[in-house]
Amino acid sequence: MNTSKEWFRSWFASPYYFKLYKHRNNDEAALFITKLITLLRIKETDLILDAACGKGRHSIHLNSLGFDVTGIDLSEPSIAIAKKDENKTLRFHVHDIRNNFKNNHFDHILNLFTSFGYFADPNDNLKCLLAFKNGIKQNGNIIIDFMNAKKAINHMVEKDEKTIDGTHFKIEKRIESGFIKKKISFIDNNENMEFEESVQALMIDDFERLFNSAGLKIKNIFGDYELNHFDEIKSDRLIFHTKKI
Repeated sequence: MNTSKEWFRSWFASPYYFKLYKHRNNDEAALFITKLITLLRIKETDLILDAACGKGRHSIHLNSLGFDVTGIDLSEPSIAIAKKDENKTLRFHVHDIRNNFKNNHFDHILNLFTSFGYFADPNDNLKCLLAFKNGIKQNGNIIIDFMNAKKAINHMVEKDEKTIDGTHFKIEKRIESGFIKKKISFIDNNENMEFEESVQALMIDDFERLFNSAGLKIKNIFGDYELNHFDEIKSDRLIFHTKKI
């Protein structure tokens, strides 16, 4: 595994990552969690893993509703922030989701907000799913919340600019070798700074092949955070509810 070329290691550790995405919709996240609780019939005794949890906003909300939650993420700065909210039923760990974490332990594993498909080696996608499968109990649920790549490509804004807390970000998007790439540039202390996000443009057929290889079966496919039916042209999200075969 060549970690030197993994864009997310440096970008997710940057304070500018947190600044650029500070306005993420927490109300939308809370609505999604409420819908998932109903769909999955999550009980207070269930154990939940938030895989690639970032700063833990989903984990913290779930825990505030009375659930036992563990959050894992590769970003040490994100986990350091999340740990400020730890308690007896909410814990966070620095961990790479490509690797196993507590085998056959969780009732529900959630991978939310397009925290998948980041890897230059497509085989790493399968490693993630196998790790999720190994971590879930036999009758447990795995949720993969991904962007609808087809709509994202069809409606792509190639160039955009925004100023947040005094930092002027220039954002350029492109399609390259099956990845949606976003270049983020700005000036910091008179120094030109540049980061890049790169997410594989996985379509529904790609996921179906991955799930089949990982030994997972699809129970439901949704197209938004209200869990409406997926439409490849109109839906903003591509959300899978899967279980072990």
